[in-house]
Amino acid sequence: MGRKRTIDRESVLDAAQCVVQRDGVARLTLDAVAAEAGISKASVLYDYKSKPALMRALVERKIAAEEARVGAIRDALGDTPDVAVRTRIAAASDPATEDDQAFTLCLAAAMAQDSDLRQPICSTVGGAISEIRETSKNPNGALLAFLALEGLKLMEYFGVHRFDPEHRKELVEEIGWLVEQSPGRVPLVAPKKVA
Repeated sequence: MGRKRTIDRESVLDAAQCVVQRDGVARLTLDAVAAEAGISKASVLYDYKSKPALMRALVERKIAAEEARVGAIRDALGDTPDVAVRTRIAAASDPATEDDQAFTLCLAAAMAQDSDLRQPICSTVGGAISEIRETSKNPNGALLAFLALEGLKLMEYFGVHRFDPEHRKELVEEIGWLVEQSPGRVPLVAPKKVA
C-alpha cells in the first residue's frame, strides 16, 4: 500500500496563482510552483503533467468559482422573469478586485497564444448566451444587456477604465433597462456621398 497523499490540488493551484500574479505567466514553471507551495516538483507533476495543464486547471478553477457565485445569486433571485440575464446583472454589481484584475491580465496573455486554454471560457460564455436567449422574454434586449455587462467588466479587468462607484452602480442599473427592450433590425443607411 502506497503512502497517503497529503498535498491537495487546491494548494498547488493556490501556489500557481501566486506565482502568476507575482511573476507573470512567463515565469510560471512547475519548479516555481513547487517552491511556492513548499513541495517537491514531483508532487506538482503528480496532478499537473505540464505548464499548459496547470494553466488550464487555473482557468477552470476561476470559471468554477465564478459560476458558483453566479449560481448562488440565481438561487436567491428565484423565479424572477429573465432570471439568467438578471443574475448576470446582479453578479456584475461588484467591480473586479485588484487581485482578479492582475490574475485576469496574466491569463489573457497566456490565452492569446493558446486556443486550448480559451476553450473553457468559450464554452462558459456560449452556455451563458444560450441560457439568456432561451429564458428571456426579449432575447435581443437581454443579449445587448449581457454584452454591455461584459464590456464593462473587460474594461475593468484590463485596467482600461474604472467608473467611480456611484456612476458604475447607475450604469449597471441602466444596463438592466436593456433587458426589457425589444430592438428590431435597424436598416443600415449608406453614407451620403460628399461632392
